[in-house]
Amino acid sequence: MLVSQIKSLIEGETDMVAVMSNVAAAIHLEMKFWWTGFYRVVGNDCVPHSDHEVRELVLGPFQGPVACMHIPYGRGVCGTAWQRAETIVVPDVEQFPGHIACSSASRSEIVVPVFNAAGQVTAVLDIDSERLATFDDIDRKYLEEICQLLQF
Repeated sequence: MLVSQIKSLIEGETDMVAVMSNVAAAIHLEMKFWWTGFYRVVGNDCVPHSDHEVRELVLGPFQGPVACMHIPYGRGVCGTAWQRAETIVVPDVEQFPGHIACSSASRSEIVVPVFNAAGQVTAVLDIDSERLATFDDIDRKYLEEICQLLQF
């Protein structure tokens, strides 16, 4: 039912921040997760005099306590999901190599990539729980379905 609600909520909206904001709020309120939000893939100028652009995940719209603002490619659960271009379900974040602990209250996590029409990852949906092993294949299925609605 949540997938249908989100589809109706965002239909016709083209502003990425507006869509991410309402999607994060809808998921967070309906599912009562501890932290729900997006990280956007952006380039930055942190390497002076470099011939290549540095890309990272930057905090986007979210619901919950304060969060990490920048995540490098391939680092932590979010950066790894971006690198692999696939959903990652982590039953116990302390067992995930290189986990970035934005908060010690986070115990389990699911990260779902958002793809553009060309198949490139443009953002990730990150959801954290204060309980171990919160997320399963049903969560994966429906969150991936929601993220397929978001082609930025």
